[in-house]
Amino acid sequence: MSWLADLLNKPYSSHHKVEVEKLLDELVSIGLRDDYLSERPGSGFNMQCRNIRARQIGTRLNEIGGLAMMEYAQRYVRRKAGKLGRTLAEHLEYAWVEIGDWMK
Repeated sequence: MSWLADLLNKPYSSHHKVEVEKLLDELVSIGLRDDYLSERPGSGFNMQCRNIRARQIGTRLNEIGGLAMMEYAQRYVRRKAGKLGRTLAEHLEYAWVEIGDWMK
């Protein structure tokens, strides 16, 4: 989906706008600061080496808009994270395994 389609067709209702925008910005910040995956658990990463807060955000985004919302968030990370966007989006894909219908 193109950035223009994402701009025009948000997968969330207007009353979730403020919350979703805050969560998306936090998600990008987490990726740039800590990444979504680690080589070892601990210090913000669970036993599967996935960022705990990123998973909490993924769970909330799933509650708000399901798989479409999570896919939108992954594209958002890809666009907003600059040169690291593609890599971070791929890491986020694995960090969110088993949340809702993500990668079942």
